[in-house]
Amino acid sequence: MIEVVWFKRDLRVEDHAALSAARGRVLCLYVVEPGYWQGEDASPRQWRFTRAALCDLRARLGALGLPLVVRRGEVPAVLADLHARHGIAALHSHEETGNLRTYARDRAVARFCRAHGIPWREQPQPGVIRRLDDRDLWARRVAAQMAQPLLPPPRGLLPVVEEPEGEIPDQPCPWSPEDGLITLQPAGREPALALLDSFLAGRGAEYRRGMSSPLTAGRVCSRLSPHLALGSLSLREAVRRVQAAREELEAMEARARPIPPGAAHSLLSRLHWRAHFMQKLESEPELEIRAAHPAAEAARRPTPPEEERLRAWAEGRTGWPFLDACMRALTATGWLTFRMRAMLQAVASHHLGLDWRASGLVLARRFTDYEPGIHWPQVQMQSAATGINTPRLYDPIKQGLDHDPEGRFIARWIPELAPLPPVLRHMPWKGEAGLYPPPLLDAAEAARAARERLAAQRRAPGFEAAARAVFARHGSRQRRLHDDDPLARRARAAARAARARRQLTLDL
Repeated sequence: MIEVVWFKRDLRVEDHAALSAARGRVLCLYVVEPGYWQGEDASPRQWRFTRAALCDLRARLGALGLPLVVRRGEVPAVLADLHARHGIAALHSHEETGNLRTYARDRAVARFCRAHGIPWREQPQPGVIRRLDDRDLWARRVAAQMAQPLLPPPRGLLPVVEEPEGEIPDQPCPWSPEDGLITLQPAGREPALALLDSFLAGRGAEYRRGMSSPLTAGRVCSRLSPHLALGSLSLREAVRRVQAAREELEAMEARARPIPPGAAHSLLSRLHWRAHFMQKLESEPELEIRAAHPAAEAARRPTPPEEERLRAWAEGRTGWPFLDACMRALTATGWLTFRMRAMLQAVASHHLGLDWRASGLVLARRFTDYEPGIHWPQVQMQSAATGINTPRLYDPIKQGLDHDPEGRFIARWIPELAPLPPVLRHMPWKGEAGLYPPPLLDAAEAARAARERLAAQRRAPGFEAAARAVFARHGSRQRRLHDDDPLARRARAAARAARARRQLTLDL
């Protein structure tokens, strides 16, 4: 008899609860699922990163004396074959917050295990609570998870030497490996730790100031997202390292600090935010295909793949140069800073009137760091489909002027606009005709129409009651319903400060 450790989105040996729980003769298994990789949200760039992470995992398991057995097929069939030849005494894995296909696959695995009397021991992924009854308790329970000791790589497990390892395939299914990616972020534990160490050693010094602009974000952001998405680094380990660094920074003299303590605090907030959004999809997997608020779901109109506006947006030819440059950069690199991701999705939904599911699938395939638990709740948030978030309508021209005032980012990704003066790089239609395609529509007029649609939807009877129900299930307990607009919060804080200054002034 053997025990099987099934690796999914947890490609590491450090702080790996499922691997640490196994005993005796252990077979470490990864299943390449062609059906998953043929899905609408999967892409060659994601597989290339996954394959490199698997190669790293194989080497790390080998150092522990454990082969990584790789099989191709559907997971229940692979387990059935192993059980017939070896006898599976227990199956170990982490719980996975994936897409609807992996959710259905896990249910099929559970049925197989029940039918054959195999105990399936699933371990929680740090930051996510399965079968959460009350969101009020979520933050406390996650904090308790993060406080648990990090698990070292296990020693003394016996390999199943008679089972051949199997190759890690170049492609998981028949497809064209070309998807426009030019640069691939290195995968595996050492690159992940190097990114975190360099951020804390100085690269993150301008994190707060530079995270929004595509000119600086690639350099100052942590860039941990694909490593966390595939589990090369556990969320708990990342949180613990940043917490320890923040305490050290706070104890230092200001001039000796490689980065401000505030930068470490902001990174911790982002890691917490990651878990918060993962919990949404864990609690309601249908958010991948159905709007959180029933009024937003009723207002949806499907966007076919051949829709010209969808194709123009996806190919970076909307006529708004800054938005087009962001899409082209994402296609070439697989990564984009959060604010620009939000702008791409918001413009697709509000200005262009595209269904969030159609545009969300395009972005899912472009993101090397695609994480369903973050992606679909964020897509809905930026598309005003949640009913509990303030609608954010990003002006693609203003965003460019704010975050790329000289048009350097535009010039890099749309070189035909490089000869123009900075302002005309953002609005080439005001200069030489024919140099760049005109915008698909007037941005200001499209935004006005979107605001009117959203306002009418929110005035409808029953909207507020449904929004309260969504908030009870998914809302952050650090804010109140409809109080998530940072500009409004800053304005209120400034007004309070002004009143306090007036109250301290003595009229002599």
